[in-house]
Amino acid sequence: MDILSHLILGFSTAVTLQNLLYCFVGVTVGTLIGVLPGMGPVATVAMLLPVTYSLDPSAALIMLAGIYYGAQYGGSTTAILVNIPGEAAAVVTCLDGHRMAKKGRAGAALGIAAIGSFVAGTLATLLIAAFAAPLTELAFQFGPAEYFSLMVLGLIGAVVLANGSVLKALAMTVLGVLLGLVGTDINSGALRFTFGIDELMDGFDFVAISMGLYGLAEIMRNLEAGTARSVVPAKVESVLPTKNELRKSAAPVMRGTFLGALLGVLPGGGALLSSFASYTLEKKLAGDKAEPAFGTGNIRGVAGPEAANNAGAQTSFIPMLTLGVPSNAVMALMIGAMMIHDITPGPQVMSTDPALFWGLIVSMWVGNFFLILLNLPLVGIWIQLLRVPYRWLYPAILVVCSIGVYSINNNVWDVWMMLGFGALGYIFNKLGCETAPLILGFILGPMMEENMRRALLLSRGDLSVFVTSPLSAGFLGVSLLLLLFVLAPAFRRGRETAFKED
Repeated sequence: MDILSHLILGFSTAVTLQNLLYCFVGVTVGTLIGVLPGMGPVATVAMLLPVTYSLDPSAALIMLAGIYYGAQYGGSTTAILVNIPGEAAAVVTCLDGHRMAKKGRAGAALGIAAIGSFVAGTLATLLIAAFAAPLTELAFQFGPAEYFSLMVLGLIGAVVLANGSVLKALAMTVLGVLLGLVGTDINSGALRFTFGIDELMDGFDFVAISMGLYGLAEIMRNLEAGTARSVVPAKVESVLPTKNELRKSAAPVMRGTFLGALLGVLPGGGALLSSFASYTLEKKLAGDKAEPAFGTGNIRGVAGPEAANNAGAQTSFIPMLTLGVPSNAVMALMIGAMMIHDITPGPQVMSTDPALFWGLIVSMWVGNFFLILLNLPLVGIWIQLLRVPYRWLYPAILVVCSIGVYSINNNVWDVWMMLGFGALGYIFNKLGCETAPLILGFILGPMMEENMRRALLLSRGDLSVFVTSPLSAGFLGVSLLLLLFVLAPAFRRGRETAFKED
């Protein structure tokens, strides 16, 4: 009965004219960004953070959330039509989706992607609604030691599940933590790592870092790549799959939904890991008897991963909403958006602002409904957008980034910081270093330090406080197991092969 009353409250918030409008804008922009290769949801959310500063907090979070799960679907369109994943999680969709397009079944692939994403998004939102309240109650039992250990687990999880080298992911996480410590110490008021630069007294600006590392770095990377678009088809036939295709896709959609919902909660998990895991599962279940073979246009290779990446995208909101701990880079940006609006992330949000909490959850249903309305009839429009030359898009993106980051504090220093971190992000990309662990370290580092110092103050400097609590000891134990696991040579080789990008 409590869940029902909470959902009614959420509907009263989510279906206001303003919030419906911003939800629609969010999923539309997200789909557009997903369709245009090169600009993923992380870069888009980072660029639009300043825009939300003047909005109502609920409208801002609803729009940013819509961008995220909208981009998860949009990325499949370009993956199926031109074999270019518009978003990282759509890499797997290329394998069978584009082969279906080559066989004249692009419409069916796009249709099952939309239907699978809608089903997964709806069921994942139900899971969020069901588990949010119990997890929030559990979170109220957390003290400083438990929060510290949970954040250690989050950072180690980000290292384990990041793309590429473990050592590089660890180095990026540590760098993020160090950047987060720049500025004035909360407890003592002493300046740390400012090197006499007055502008660093308040530390690095989160929006400047995120825009630089994602927005500008992506621009430079994609300009260098110079992707051609000559392979865009002129038109696509009906997007409605046949009854046989729907029957074949039903079980993969359900398996992908629950696999994605589970993996989306893990630190560092989310849509990318979910889509890879779903494809692997479906291929294993089908075995050698798959007709057609996986990788040659099997619709189950589209249905499962598409459902998994949408479910993973949505359940990744659970740790962010209930514990205040981001599970991936987009959730770190969402926490940044909450901080911009003076909202302290964590379990207290449900009690202090239940309308915002449940309105955001219900808006995911509304957003998934908008997505299926947008993507089934408007495939022709997305195809035309794929023909827009890159050289016309990127100057506009650069202007939006510069104006947005300047408008936060009306300070040119932030623009220079954005440019500096853009160059740094480009270098990181060249070195094969993923930037998501850096962002997670930047967000979690100061929070981890604050909780560690608070726990030590309460225990009068007794380090055993971190292992005497069952919850804290459990989190630290899992963290240690993950570290030992990732150091195993067999796991490390398999991990780097699984996450290797073409």
